[in-house]
Amino acid sequence: MGTIYSLSDFIDLLRRRAWLISMVIMLGCLASVYVALNTAHRYSAAEVIQIEQPKVDDDLAPSTVAGSSARRLQLIEQQLMARGSLEEIIEKYDLYSDNADLLLWEKVNLLRFAVSITGVAAAREGFSDDGTISILTISAEMATPELAQAVTHELADRTRALSRDRRKNQARETLEFFQQQEDNLIRDIAELEEELTAFRNENDLSIEGSLEFRRDEIASLNAALLSIDREVIGVELALSRIDRSARAPTVRREQADLETELTSLQTQRRLLDERRSELAASLKNTPEVERALANYDRRLTQLQSQLGAVSSRRNEAEVGFSLESASGGERLITLEEAQVPDFPVTTSRKRLAAMGGVASVALALVLAFLLDLRRPIIRTAAQMERETGLQPIAAVPQAPGTNAKRDKAVARKRRRLAGKRGRAARLARKAQTSKA
Repeated sequence: MGTIYSLSDFIDLLRRRAWLISMVIMLGCLASVYVALNTAHRYSAAEVIQIEQPKVDDDLAPSTVAGSSARRLQLIEQQLMARGSLEEIIEKYDLYSDNADLLLWEKVNLLRFAVSITGVAAAREGFSDDGTISILTISAEMATPELAQAVTHELADRTRALSRDRRKNQARETLEFFQQQEDNLIRDIAELEEELTAFRNENDLSIEGSLEFRRDEIASLNAALLSIDREVIGVELALSRIDRSARAPTVRREQADLETELTSLQTQRRLLDERRSELAASLKNTPEVERALANYDRRLTQLQSQLGAVSSRRNEAEVGFSLESASGGERLITLEEAQVPDFPVTTSRKRLAAMGGVASVALALVLAFLLDLRRPIIRTAAQMERETGLQPIAAVPQAPGTNAKRDKAVARKRRRLAGKRGRAARLARKAQTSKA
């Protein structure tokens, strides 16, 4: 500890450096009081928001708003802390108007640093973390208590509004998406049915199963033609077996009847054969028609299946939108409203001045010790015995009223005289040595 080994040494240090210590303490106390008086207080207000779960269980009425509450609140916080939102708050409450030198972006940064949004995770169910937030705390530090309460309440209102609007917009956009998909599928099905109807009319397939009907008709025509051929053969045989020995009028009459019947049968056969040819010609494109019909049926089945799935999703989206519109989904409710703070969060002026005074005393003692350590001088008999191990015979105290500056000057003169005498003695010894 240098020259301080006891309480008496410390008291002697205070006595010798009393002027320095008193000046440093006085200047430090004045500076502390000045800083304390010019330090502005900061007040903090907080509002606690609780995230309430949906009124209806998701198994009964699932919500179309996906994602965890932590992710949604993070997106809301980003929107809330955006430059445009903070500028609106600054303009509404005329924040930082006492400092006209601040630019707008500097005010935005000050407000961004003054606002704090923290969330508390909900209790886990099992070992999985679903990212659910149970409590959200919004706080703001301002120059006045009223301003801190107003800004905090404004931020909380904006958070609740953003959460409500975001959920409702997401539910409405989901519903509109599935409605649009359903309308598109209905339109595609109608167009495909019109195209199928035109294809059936073009290929004479207006009756369901007409291809099988044509095949059956051709088979019937073949049977009818076979029957007519048999009848023709019978008529021709009857015609060839007419008794020519009978009376001439009778023969002519029988021959005319048989020829008339044969002509009728041939006419019927020709008509049936033409019909069979037409049907056979129409059946030449049967494979292509069947493939086209199968393609139409497959596309129609796919579109109807998609329409059923989309309709089911659209019904769920309608339920979710109704739930969000009726505020039956996840909600942010105020658990503790922001109040006007009673005390500042910054250090009080008295405490700040006291801390400055203590720091001034410590600085004064350190300076005094450093100055004393810079020129260590043995001042007492105890120091003499401690430093050299020699016990002085007598200790002559400094006479009262002695001028310290004069004593120092006398000591310097004595040291100079002693130095001159020493140099003269050395010169004399050198001269004697040279003569010898």
